[in-house]
Amino acid sequence: MVSWIISRLVVLIFGTLYPAYYSYKAVKSKDIKEYVKWMMYWIIFALFTTAETFTDIFLCWFPFYYELKIAFVAWLLSPYTKGSSLLYRKFVHPTLSSKEKEIDDCLVQAKDRSYDALVHFGKRGLNVAATAAVMAASKVTPCQLGLWSGFSISLGKLRKGEPTFKGVVHRSLSYFIYTCIWTRKEGRDRGPCLRD
Repeated sequence: MVSWIISRLVVLIFGTLYPAYYSYKAVKSKDIKEYVKWMMYWIIFALFTTAETFTDIFLCWFPFYYELKIAFVAWLLSPYTKGSSLLYRKFVHPTLSSKEKEIDDCLVQAKDRSYDALVHFGKRGLNVAATAAVMAASKVTPCQLGLWSGFSISLGKLRKGEPTFKGVVHRSLSYFIYTCIWTRKEGRDRGPCLRD
């Protein structure tokens, strides 16, 4: 447990915050060499973080696992070993260069499919919500909602010369619900809540 906490702190401070600050300095100074160095680091660190998600689940029981993670982050950052540059140049760059076309095609397909799926499920969700709202509205009378008391209050305000947009909308909605749903459902011309 202590190893895990120390490992998380080291990765957070030295693996994320320290490089983030020096990346900021590289961008600010517009030094291309430093900029490329930190871009290589962030690519390797992204791969490390992705791998770490799975290795934490399956290899956390391995002796000195967390200590090895700390050593790996130190090796990546060290200006003497240049671990991130070495891994990028030997493994990541050749692999990505040879598979770049396939990766781009997969990303375009995934983007198109995800958009289509979002639209499809969004329409289904709106249809379900609209159906549920209509079903709920058709089962509730205006008296149960307390709308007619608000309707008469709004009429009172209207008679006193204080009409508001909210009151007008409220009256219109109340009348619509009453006439279109409740009275037709009951087969009546006028409902019992309507006051003369």
